[in-house]
Amino acid sequence: MTPFGQRVREHREQRGITLAEMAGVLGVTPAYLSALEHGKRGRPTFTLIQGVIHVLGVIWDEADELVRLADLSHPRVTVDTAGLEPEATLLANRLARDIGDLDAGELNRLAVVLDEAAARRARAEGAA
Repeated sequence: MTPFGQRVREHREQRGITLAEMAGVLGVTPAYLSALEHGKRGRPTFTLIQGVIHVLGVIWDEADELVRLADLSHPRVTVDTAGLEPEATLLANRLARDIGDLDAGELNRLAVVLDEAAARRARAEGAA
């Protein structure tokens, strides 16, 4: 399941909207919406994301979260390490090979490292 799919399902279930009802309003099949929720489809289109936001009636912060999660929810990722340090290629390949063996805590710790790096970059860009 992708982060976007998980969050859509949570919102849908909280509001008592069935998969079939939501799919009908969005103009997609229930099978497609289920596949999207389970990460068996690629990143949703902007139009579909906006439709989901409308159907769910989410507020600003939740809508922004869904847009952000959709951007980060492609289930088949390609990492281009051409021109980067050899360590980047090694890390990308190890992550591709081993990600299925990591538990939620380990994945969260890796995400913290990435968040810290992004914060450092933002501070450096702000200082420049």
